Amino acid sequence: MAGIDEVAQAAGVSTATVSRALRGLPNVSASTRARVRAEAERLGYVPSPSAASLATGRTRTIGVITPWVSRWFFANVIEGAERALRSVGYDVLLYTFEVDDGRPRRTVDPTVLRRRVDGTLVVGLPLEDDEVASLVALGTPLAFVGSGPADQVTVRLDDVRTGSLATRHLLDLGHRVVGHITGQPDLVSSWSPPVERSTGYERALRKAGIEPSPDLVVNGGFDVEGGRSSTKELLRRRPDVTAVFAASDEMAMGAILAARDLGMDVPGDLSVIGVDGHDLGELVGLTTIGQDAYQQGADASMLLMEMINGAPVPDSLTYPTHLVRRTSTAAPRRS
Repeated sequence: MAGIDEVAQAAGVSTATVSRALRGLPNVSASTRARVRAEAERLGYVPSPSAASLATGRTRTIGVITPWVSRWFFANVIEGAERALRSVGYDVLLYTFEVDDGRPRRTVDPTVLRRRVDGTLVVGLPLEDDEVASLVALGTPLAFVGSGPADQVTVRLDDVRTGSLATRHLLDLGHRVVGHITGQPDLVSSWSPPVERSTGYERALRKAGIEPSPDLVVNGGFDVEGGRSSTKELLRRRPDVTAVFAASDEMAMGAILAARDLGMDVPGDLSVIGVDGHDLGELVGLTTIGQDAYQQGADASMLLMEMINGAPVPDSLTYPTHLVRRTSTAAPRRS
């Protein structure tokens, strides 16, 4: 295995610069950091975590708190964060707090993180105010991905704009009865994605002169089966619906399955749009509002590294979204 001297020679920098680049410390240019990491990977150099911990008093571990690891958004964020952290010699300590209909989730207990992590990343898990306060009280950097309170560092989408963009696409096609599949009904924090995407949906309708109706909104639980069952409920309740905006691609895929179960054509009888850019979306022709979840995880982890090293960071990073047109949306057959 190559040593730090070989990496420094190959990259044309000092051993101190190699150490700073691989540990994510500031005052190293992006191009130099990338060159050092590339040479370290090529030569098979891995910094010694035990030596670094002894020298700095750090655990070289980041805690990641999330409701799920199997769903698309969460899996991509966690993968992006883990790979970025691994590149600077950090490990991930993962805790899941599953959110499920009908069962209260476990309260986040910060004692499991105390003296075990140098910082904490919360991925897509709306927390109660006292839970946020308990994590802040650990005295280590804290950042959120996907959703987060206004006074904490957060990497996320403009979810209001995302909901408006999806709904406007359906309205521009000529749809006037647009259903909405939102997420968990208990996730009522004003800063949670389902709440803000619903706000965007309502704003787009009102801007088009359409008053939102509660009977056009159903809960899909952010998974395929939830999207499937809730779409059937929606269509039983309102058979005049010609289009559906689902707050995630997995729920949108469930909506497409529900339409097929009911003998409906997509998009002839029902147009469907989601949010995410799921890897399987292209297979089912799903129109979606795309986002880069992997990069959000990577960037959030690097924000944490900057905070750990005492560098200033922005209060939030807002990521762009874009409309991906496929075959699941079209003009309605009937007005």
